[in-house]
Amino acid sequence: MQMNKEYFETLVKELFAIDSPSGFCKEAINYIASKCDELNVSYFRSEKGNLYIPVDGKDNRHSLAFSAHCDTLGLMVRSIKSNGNLAITKVGGPLLNTLDGEYCRIYTRNGKCYTGTILSTSPSVHVFKDSSSKEHIEENMEVRIDEVVSSKEDVQKLGIENGDYIAYDPKTVLCESGYIKSRFLDDKLSVCILMSLLESYKTNHIMPERGFYICISTYEEVGHGASYVPEDVKEFISVDMGCIGEDLSCTERDVSICAKDSGGPYDYDITTLMSNLAKENNIRHAIDIYPFYGSDTGAALKGGNNIKGGLIGPGVAHSHGMERSHIDGVIATFDLLRAYIDRK
Repeated sequence: MQMNKEYFETLVKELFAIDSPSGFCKEAINYIASKCDELNVSYFRSEKGNLYIPVDGKDNRHSLAFSAHCDTLGLMVRSIKSNGNLAITKVGGPLLNTLDGEYCRIYTRNGKCYTGTILSTSPSVHVFKDSSSKEHIEENMEVRIDEVVSSKEDVQKLGIENGDYIAYDPKTVLCESGYIKSRFLDDKLSVCILMSLLESYKTNHIMPERGFYICISTYEEVGHGASYVPEDVKEFISVDMGCIGEDLSCTERDVSICAKDSGGPYDYDITTLMSNLAKENNIRHAIDIYPFYGSDTGAALKGGNNIKGGLIGPGVAHSHGMERSHIDGVIATFDLLRAYIDRK
């Protein structure tokens, strides 16, 4: 069973176009639910908005779950300045130095959307002596709104308030060379992989060896995404971006198998089995340790669930900035998931 690349690419184009910073994911979850409807697959939602998709198998105990998160990094209006610009606070951990000059959208609680630009508070080299040296921290960044405003009162008349979400452009590009470059590959890329896996099983009328859940979480970037897990789940595996960088083995064309992150080691047996399956099936892979990383598996364990956990995912370069992966890493992740589910 191979991945349907056309289906996958459509998912990428459509899902990445939906703004979904942590806590603002209803439209993204509704989109994923609509793809389940198209495949005639049932699902349910948790109270905080996560989506759970049970997939039947020959062994139908549903003791296995795979999780990916559709929430992304973002910003929020901290306050409205006297000059009509917006002070910001981070949602998750974006690299603020990569946001200087980025276009954005401001979503109000009365349903309106305004455009703007994220800028340094010293944005002009012709005016500000510190324009090239000013530190990119929240206090030194703001949003300029594309409306005729010059005061706090002008902005309030638009319906913009403290606590409104600010989403910035993902700039998604699917390159002919196979590279996929975009913000928020962490972790919408893995959501698209899991949904492509579901589509392949359903379209090819293949019954998986094991029943499993697909969990799409909505608060992973702030630490508690998959803290709830259905009671019948015993193995919980996050599908999230693999790290690339100094002292790490993974590339954009590999599936990364994480042995340990900042929360400690992942389950020894799951990690070992993933490694063995990758070797047996000639799947491009790497085993790595992520020094500054947390996952939905960590959230599920901290939530007190009686599970053992693992973590795999496609290699993604320049995480939390302008990210890039490759279709080879996507397919390797797809193939390893299939091998894990359908092993005899």
